[in-house]
Amino acid sequence: VQLQASGGGLVQAGGSLRLSCAASGHTSSFYVMGWFRQAPGKEREFVAGISRSGSITRYADSVKGRFTISRDNAKNTVYLQMNSLKPEDTAVYYCAADASLVVVTTPAYDYWGQGTQVTVSS
Repeated sequence: VQLQASGGGLVQAGGSLRLSCAASGHTSSFYVMGWFRQAPGKEREFVAGISRSGSITRYADSVKGRFTISRDNAKNTVYLQMNSLKPEDTAVYYCAADASLVVVTTPAYDYWGQGTQVTVSS
């Protein structure tokens, strides 16, 4: 499966962005989907994940209450709505797909997109 992330950009603190991840090459509903991020000099970290049906979501503590992950299986697309953005949210955001049955919070996903830059200015 190929993943294409988009929607990143430059936003002021307190602002919002919505990231999209379009899947092709295989039906995305076969996969758990996740968003990760990596800031310069830091390890890649889990942000949010969603089950195949969309009924189960998981979030990193740092984004709970601010970010929302969702999916539209008819469009083979996963979204990450990011509100109340903070400068510490600045990173390259990656979407990923995994064939597991549960939402995995480690970077052990099978497929990765190319990443989209999110920069939050103070």
